[in-house]
Amino acid sequence: MFYLETQDVVKQYGSHRALNGVSVQVPKGCIYGLLGPNGAGKSSLIRIINRITAPDEGKVFINGRESVADDIFNIGYMPEERGLYKKMKVGEHILFLAKLRGLSGEEAREKTEYWLNKFDIKSWENKKVEELSKGMQQKIQFIVTVIHEPELYILDEPFSGFDPVNAELLKRELLELRAAGKTIILSTHNMESVEELCDEISLINKSQVVLQGNVKEIRARFRKHIFKLVVVGDSFDLQSEHFTVLEQSTDKNTVELRIQRHEEASNSGLLKEVTAQYEVLSFEEELPSMNDIFIQVVSNKE
Repeated sequence: MFYLETQDVVKQYGSHRALNGVSVQVPKGCIYGLLGPNGAGKSSLIRIINRITAPDEGKVFINGRESVADDIFNIGYMPEERGLYKKMKVGEHILFLAKLRGLSGEEAREKTEYWLNKFDIKSWENKKVEELSKGMQQKIQFIVTVIHEPELYILDEPFSGFDPVNAELLKRELLELRAAGKTIILSTHNMESVEELCDEISLINKSQVVLQGNVKEIRARFRKHIFKLVVVGDSFDLQSEHFTVLEQSTDKNTVELRIQRHEEASNSGLLKEVTAQYEVLSFEEELPSMNDIFIQVVSNKE
């Protein structure tokens, strides 16, 4: 079942068409990557899902029905342009935004206490937001995004400003939310995070969806039949009409290889040919990264 679906969404700003018939289907309980170069239309789609703006054409469905105004209370939105009030104290700020999201005073206080302790930032409670580093402010922004425990989360460049330790903390939180059955839309340029976290993606370029589907299936679809091998020996001299050696290096009686299988050959045939002359210690296919695929698809559409 799709938790969120957009059908043929169009958005026009003057002479510029920001979205041109964009349809996405986000399954319930998944992390969904919304990808694309700057200016592709991602932010316009996010604003429409959040009901900040309305589509000129097309529809948005949430949980099988057309989106209505009250759906915003069941969305946690973390915009790329952070929206914290710099003169407010951290604890007061979290309480204020928790109440805006529909929590009672008591619920807001309980959940504020919970998140301050969970992130080990209780000591920041009485500091003004402007006293915090960008990464610390990012943590507060995440807390106010999730504090009302919505079913749908939309995070726009959530790793911006985070050091590796805090980026890892955020990844763990996102995986916990997914495990709890929440649905997450992740808009990011960090392709490594896409590979680590996302189940499915849509890639938008020039206002249209140019690629979408399961991340593992997409990487397999763009495979170039390149393999990494390690064989025993001082050199690798095998010549074959079924593959091309791209790289090789020798290290302590072993040879590390990158080879590309030709289209007409098979994996088993390639391996059989190599094992006839060498002892193979490892054999692994090298799938293209999401970063490589992103560049290839966007470049081809220029």
